[in-house]
Amino acid sequence: MMMLEEEQISFRSASLIFDGVEDYSHQIAEMIGLRNESNFILAGVRTILDIGCGYGSFGAHLFSKELLTMCIANYEASGSQVQLTLERGLPAMIGSFASKQLPYPSLSFDMLHCARCGVDWDQKDGILLLEVDRVLKPGGYFVWTSPLTNPQAFLRNKENQKRWNFVRDFVENLCWELVSQQDETVVWKKTSKASCYSSRKPGSGPSICSKGNDVESPYYRPLQPCIGGTRNRRWIPIEERRNWPSRANLNKNELAVYGVHPEEFAEDTENWKTAVGNFWSLLSPLIFSDHPKRPGDEDPSPPYNMVRNVLDMNAHFGGFNSALLEKGKSVWVMNVVPTIGTNHLPMILDRGFVGVLHDWCEAFPTYPRTYDLVHAEGLLSLESGHRHRCSTLDIFTEIDRILRPEGWVIIRDTARLIESARALTTRLKWDARVIEIESNSDERLLICQKPFFKRQAS
Repeated sequence: MMMLEEEQISFRSASLIFDGVEDYSHQIAEMIGLRNESNFILAGVRTILDIGCGYGSFGAHLFSKELLTMCIANYEASGSQVQLTLERGLPAMIGSFASKQLPYPSLSFDMLHCARCGVDWDQKDGILLLEVDRVLKPGGYFVWTSPLTNPQAFLRNKENQKRWNFVRDFVENLCWELVSQQDETVVWKKTSKASCYSSRKPGSGPSICSKGNDVESPYYRPLQPCIGGTRNRRWIPIEERRNWPSRANLNKNELAVYGVHPEEFAEDTENWKTAVGNFWSLLSPLIFSDHPKRPGDEDPSPPYNMVRNVLDMNAHFGGFNSALLEKGKSVWVMNVVPTIGTNHLPMILDRGFVGVLHDWCEAFPTYPRTYDLVHAEGLLSLESGHRHRCSTLDIFTEIDRILRPEGWVIIRDTARLIESARALTTRLKWDARVIEIESNSDERLLICQKPFFKRQAS
């Protein structure tokens, strides 16, 4: 529940788990064999998918330990889990895998967490557990907290014991190792060796997915009744990956896995370092005055906490995200990879960032007014290259829906497309200004701010 204390909202839960989230996180760390949750990174854990995350308290605590937790939950008319988590400045999106695969490639997360998340893992012949296995990196952990896992409950309810036995036996056939079980919490570790699957007894457990059913772009694909990701070049155990933050800076051998040349990656990184410094200085109402000047060193910088939730609509390698963190900005970035573009999402996730596949002709899986800054580099060019799709106005209307009042939009594209886009901003009543880019005469920046409309007194 939420409580209002001296004009501040605090979060309380009927569950003892989340009233003591620090103790709970500490318990999980100890179950894995670590001293405390600050050592998760040393064990190769950086990104966590939190299924049915409540108010995001688990992710909020781990964020302070440099772990990035993505909350997913079903759409709720009241907003609830995802909306409140985003209001707290934490990663979250509406998501369900009741029948479709999640919009993440195989081997995406270091840990999956489900604390009384409402998922019946024993149903549908275990296909939901197969989806967990698909998005979990080799050597990654699945943490499940539920009354169903409490051995004391078995004595009182034989049906619960039957359900528990199914889950335990099923994940054993997925080559998961039971690491620890305490009270209502159980921790499994996914195998680090792909050879484990071929060493199983014939006919035991699900089969390996065929190449045609094991793709890196699972957008609107039905759940698959097979084990995915085993043939992937990205099959690298989390304990063999470099720890955060080093993993964000990929070396030559790591880049080869994604087919990216080191020179291309280095150039992209340097370009974003320069661009972010310029972008941040532009986020000022000064830019919309009649005779604007570019804010300089003598002008006050934007407030430190002005921007927290950032959406990158065409994330490419995740360079914008990386540059923001290197500049010390207290932000997190939802890196979106358009379904019509090159799929660099595996690379983004392996760098220790969060992101998702998305078609920008559809509504983004979030609630209204949840992002402070929306950024798009090259998206208009990408969309214009595909005819018979939605209009730029359709995309801008969706940006307006998810952008908070007084939130910012930064769009970089060709001069022709930027001028066309600027004309649309008046229809949305955004403040807007086109900025020339000194190093590139063919491109422009469009800086926009969504106004805050106050209700007129009657």
